[in-house]
Amino acid sequence: MSGLRRLETSLPEVWIVEPQVFRDDRGFFLETYHSGKFAEIGIDRPFVQDNQSRSAPGILRGLHAQLRSPQGKLVRATRGEIFDVAVDIRPDSPTYRQWTGVRLSEDDFRMLWIPEGFAHGFCVLSDGADVQYKCTALYAPGDEITVRWDDPAIGIEWPLEQPRLSERDATAPLLAEHESALRAAATSSPARRA
Repeated sequence: MSGLRRLETSLPEVWIVEPQVFRDDRGFFLETYHSGKFAEIGIDRPFVQDNQSRSAPGILRGLHAQLRSPQGKLVRATRGEIFDVAVDIRPDSPTYRQWTGVRLSEDDFRMLWIPEGFAHGFCVLSDGADVQYKCTALYAPGDEITVRWDDPAIGIEWPLEQPRLSERDATAPLLAEHESALRAAATSSPARRA
């Protein structure tokens, strides 16, 4: 038994991962990643890059994805609390344009597994947040796309009324504007066909 729990979300391929946390009067200990144990619950991708971000209160980052080299992401909040979002951007998927959102915090230790073919974004719900995530593909700046955070065709119910955004995120195209590129990438990318 791995000690990990996999919980379903409204999107069948996006999962919440609850690690086993050992606590006592000294503090706590947990394994944040163990390849064999994660494979037991269905996450058997090789991770090739780890990232960390720090965000101020009210920040919203996203929605981000890569076209030809899509990244699977294992996301967790190591400080503060975030609302983490995954959006299916695979045009031929039965859940295309559907989204799911999960609160992740330093107190619950939960992670969100977002497989390849999904856009990712999050907003900060606390007085700042540190977010760490493991990726299954390297960051490729020329391959990245950004989808408008408030795209009405997706309809994400963000828990912030007036988020703080980068210029790139604030002026990002709607998902429909990326659809032909997404279809072309789906036919040419081995990672998307897997």
